[in-house]
Amino acid sequence: MITEIAKLTIDPANADIFEAAVKEASAVLRAAEGCHHMALERVIEDPAQYRLMVQWDSVDHHMVTFRESEGFKQWRALAGPYFAAPPVVEHTETVGRFF
Repeated sequence: MITEIAKLTIDPANADIFEAAVKEASAVLRAAEGCHHMALERVIEDPAQYRLMVQWDSVDHHMVTFRESEGFKQWRALAGPYFAAPPVVEHTETVGRFF
C-alpha cells in the first residue's frame, strides 16, 4: 500500500467551495480501483495550502489505472478549477509504525 500526497494550492477565498468540491469528488475516488482511503487537510500556517492524501494499492493504481480513467476527468472537473498552481504529487510507503 502506498500513499499519494498531493500538495494543493488554492485561493483561500475559495476554501469553502473547494472543500465542498473535494467532498463531492470523494465518491469518484471511493469507486476507483485500488483506492482505499482519502483525506484532505489544510495547512494551518498557510491557508492557501492543502494536502490531499490517498491510499492506493500501488503507484500504478494511481498513476496509470486512475489517471487514465473517466474518474480522473471527473475529479479534475470538480476540484481542478480551484487550483491556483499545478498540484505537486509524491508517493510514500510506510517503513515503520512506532506507536
